[in-house]
Amino acid sequence: MRLRRLTQFCLIVCAAAPLFAGGGNDSGTDRDARMQWWREARFGLFIHWGLYAVPAGEWNGTTDHGEWIRTSARIPLKEYDGFLRRFNPRRFDPDAWVKAAKEAGMKYIVITTKHHDGFCLFDTKETEFSVMSTPFRRDIMKALSDAARRGGLKICWYYSIMDWHHPDYLPRREWETARSDSGADFQRYIRYMKSELKELLTNYGPVGVLWFDGEWESTWNTAYGRELYDYVRSLQPGIIINNRVGAGRSGMEGFTKDGEFSGDFGTPEQEVPATGLPGVDWETCMTMNDHWGYNSHDAHWKSSKELIRTLADVASKGGNFLLNVGPTSDGLFPQASIDRLGDIGAWMTKNRGSIYGTTASPFRNLPWGRCTERRTAAGTTLYLHVFDWPSDGKLVVPGLLSDPGRAYLLADVSKPLRLGRAEDALVVSVPPSPPDPADPVVVLEIEGAPDISDPPVITAPENIFVDRLSVGIVSERKNIEIRYTSDGSTPGPSSLKAEGPVVLTESGTIRARAFRGAKVVSPVSSAAFTKVSPLRAVRPQGLTPGISFSYYHGAWDSIPDFAAMTPVKKGSLRNFETPRLRPENYGFVYDAFLSVPAGGVYSFFTESDDGSRLSLDDSLVVDNDGLHGMTEKRGVIALESGLHAIHVAYFNKSGGAGLGISWRGPGFEKSPLPDSALFRRE
Repeated sequence: MRLRRLTQFCLIVCAAAPLFAGGGNDSGTDRDARMQWWREARFGLFIHWGLYAVPAGEWNGTTDHGEWIRTSARIPLKEYDGFLRRFNPRRFDPDAWVKAAKEAGMKYIVITTKHHDGFCLFDTKETEFSVMSTPFRRDIMKALSDAARRGGLKICWYYSIMDWHHPDYLPRREWETARSDSGADFQRYIRYMKSELKELLTNYGPVGVLWFDGEWESTWNTAYGRELYDYVRSLQPGIIINNRVGAGRSGMEGFTKDGEFSGDFGTPEQEVPATGLPGVDWETCMTMNDHWGYNSHDAHWKSSKELIRTLADVASKGGNFLLNVGPTSDGLFPQASIDRLGDIGAWMTKNRGSIYGTTASPFRNLPWGRCTERRTAAGTTLYLHVFDWPSDGKLVVPGLLSDPGRAYLLADVSKPLRLGRAEDALVVSVPPSPPDPADPVVVLEIEGAPDISDPPVITAPENIFVDRLSVGIVSERKNIEIRYTSDGSTPGPSSLKAEGPVVLTESGTIRARAFRGAKVVSPVSSAAFTKVSPLRAVRPQGLTPGISFSYYHGAWDSIPDFAAMTPVKKGSLRNFETPRLRPENYGFVYDAFLSVPAGGVYSFFTESDDGSRLSLDDSLVVDNDGLHGMTEKRGVIALESGLHAIHVAYFNKSGGAGLGISWRGPGFEKSPLPDSALFRRE
């Protein structure tokens, strides 16, 4: 697991979200049967535990380390091996762990059998770098798997493909200059890994999930992933395997790139996808504070309210929530984790019906919260998670045309709530104060499928334009008329009728709504569009093909002020490349002139691991800064034809690395910036 400091509700639209069809031969029916328990569970416990709990995040006066401490603190292998003598979790009580998870409402446990440091928490015949070489000398996976089954929870294994300890794993860490890779054989490492996986899948009974990680280094590839997936399924055909078994994951948003092998489910890390993803299985994994492994100095805890709302948010989008605890070296859950699990459990005791076995919200958007849904032969139950309780006692559910049979608070089913109507919306009369401070749930029971009218969809190539802009206004509803305005006013039955694209020649805000005759049958949609003047081209002299770069060394969490630093190296390249002059802790600044073929609106994209920024003529266009895996961001700007100064800053701290620059403009689709369009000063 590679921690990225992202906020709780970081909502990133996934660039590619294919169906997760796996690598085996199961039919859709067989796969659905395998996935059923996991889809119904919705909520699980992640446990990151290993030798890294011994230093508890601290090394040589620095206190910001976690499960990556061996490499983030650059601890030599022999020195790290010394933690074996200090790992003795005498207070480890597997039944207490299971009890805490179960009382929180969790249905499964995923634990690190082996993390990137290579230390194994189970009794393996393949290495002595395991719990059996510590003073504890007890197979933790056996104890926990037995306790999980006694408690009625599914036991699941995390296993790292990356291994900083094994002599045959490649590549070495950049800073391990004294540790030669001479004689290392990656194929021999794969055989070792498969032998350990065979132990994990034959010595501990049925396993629910094999949760791979550490797949992003260049030695691993799609072919290895597909073969490993099939191997694991051959040992336990009913097991579920995440997409990190392959090599096509697109950064921390956790979804596999289109066309790549994808395993059974996607794995967003520390973030929740912005929209629901129909037909896609996915699971958000998240820490309670800033670290996966135990860090005694980390007091930056998410509140119980935030975690409860994240659970509801994830479920409302059709995903699972895997919430992490990092136990201490003594084998205890930190008290702050226990407190939050207890608070979540108290909420789940009353509201678990709104989570287990539910599916994604049928609403495109709800202004006050989230919705989960349960459909049966008898009808549909909508669970309204009201994050912003209405001060006037009127909960407005926009676009719901169905007449529910009854409405009530999930925490008090005995008291029905009064219902009314306001145009397209259902209005539920609720008590003046919420029955729960974190997430009160209002239930609507409906006969049959819900009849929901989403607002019309307003589309345009971009939200800025130079001369004129064609705007589409459409709806999936039948037997309706779409009425719109372009001055920001609310459309009525006599407003202009949308019968094709609307052409704007000046800035304006389009608002649209669906009608049947004079009757409103949808909420209002709105989009603002701005007419802009393109940036003027420049006329530099003495240019030659290519770009100029400056190269820097340093460990940063965000793009530094490179202008105040002295570069290690300067040079030129044909395009935006990142020569691997060292594996990590470096940065590049690129400068060039971009030849723009025609005046108009252009989109620019940076995909980077870690942060990047792109500017044109001193105007910031794309800000993709910060620590993250390969993540793409986009920006839009209007440009005059001719030459424009392009400036890109990029840094990489650790782990994976990469930078890609693309554009889209008048007459062409998204593509990498071509060499032929880039020039530098001689």
